[in-house]
Amino acid sequence: MNKVDYDKLMQREIEALDGRKPKLLLHSCCAPCSSACLERLKDYFEITVFYYNPNIEDTEYFLRKSEQTRFIEETGWAKILDCDHEAEKFYAAAAGLEDAPEGGARCLKCYELRLARTAEEAEKGGFEYFATTLTISPQKSSRVLNTIGEKLAEGKNVKWLYSDFKKRGGYLRSCELAREHSLYRQNYCGCKFSRRAAESRTAEKQNLHTD
Repeated sequence: MNKVDYDKLMQREIEALDGRKPKLLLHSCCAPCSSACLERLKDYFEITVFYYNPNIEDTEYFLRKSEQTRFIEETGWAKILDCDHEAEKFYAAAAGLEDAPEGGARCLKCYELRLARTAEEAEKGGFEYFATTLTISPQKSSRVLNTIGEKLAEGKNVKWLYSDFKKRGGYLRSCELAREHSLYRQNYCGCKFSRRAAESRTAEKQNLHTD
């Protein structure tokens, strides 16, 4: 199977706009990840960030949301669309998959939940495109995320914007922007299951150093 270059697909879509600046609803998981994505897209789209992350634990959720809002206010690169946390929807989707490995079936359900809501809001709000910052993470599959987004766009009056934001130094640029704006960075995805996995990895490393 040939590997799809989703970054090139995005560049072609942007070129086809021919200077037109359509409305884009960009799902964001956190301010650091959104930073380089917004910088890359801001000249081509009228962007609204949709911080919809029911997977993130309460205290962590509000901390990341505050940082996301602050970054947007500091840069002026986008607007932000507020929404409810809806943590119960994540736990319902994750039921029975609590012990699934990171990047496995539970994560797929989580991606689908967040992107489905983004697609719905994009169509309802008259946006021409929707996308996600999740493809900037080296830990996440751009193929999986783009496949989900593509399917969600079927039958809707909104287009999925293909992306692989980690390409062309995107992830490294997000780290630079996070430092420049003193953004809070986390070491796990956000849900309690990924936090436990991160804590387990940290404990294993500490044990290796003390043995």
